Amino acid sequence: MEKLKIYHDDKSVKELGNADPQMKKLIQIIGDIEVIMRLDYFTSLVRSMIGQQISVQAANAIYKRLESLMENNITAVSILKTSDERLSSIGLSGRKIIYLRDLAEKVNQSEVDLQKLHTLDNQTIIKQLTSIKGIGKWTAEMFLIFSLGRMNVLALDDIGIQRGAKWLYEVEKSERRKILVDKQPIWSPHLTIASFYLWEIVHLDFLKKYNSIEDIGGN
Repeated sequence: MEKLKIYHDDKSVKELGNADPQMKKLIQIIGDIEVIMRLDYFTSLVRSMIGQQISVQAANAIYKRLESLMENNITAVSILKTSDERLSSIGLSGRKIIYLRDLAEKVNQSEVDLQKLHTLDNQTIIKQLTSIKGIGKWTAEMFLIFSLGRMNVLALDDIGIQRGAKWLYEVEKSERRKILVDKQPIWSPHLTIASFYLWEIVHLDFLKKYNSIEDIGGN
């Protein structure tokens, strides 16, 4: 299991904080961050597809059943060889089976070459991945971050990031996407680092524990 480690005293993290005083406060409070990466590109996309519109717990359970069904060898070929009935028996909906088959077929036929994606720019990768049924822009952006480790990605429509930004900058719910748009040029080229710190606001339950960052001791 490979982890991406972000240290509060990294040059890139310091640059982000210097560009945005409020983000700097957040970095000082949270400190270092470790992120688990998803380096098997195919299973990363499979996991994302399975997880759409269901709880994390349900998604994990279905994925584990898929691993068992595939004998821990989830590949394009193994999915194409498995009947709809068997895929359905582990809890996959008919729509998600269609999505997984489209992914498997495009990978198997090299319409999408996962092993070459790292050589492409972000927008080209997003275009390729969103050509697959069931993969939208958000899923492609998560792939850029968690599988390819791209460090200048901001998923404007990610609800967790929006919630973190609403709390940090004390804006109305209707303004939480706009604040991300406004901050994008300020945070660049460290958009991914900003995203991780905003996600931590949610993960650490700051939204419920504190009305604002000023309520946290030490500021």
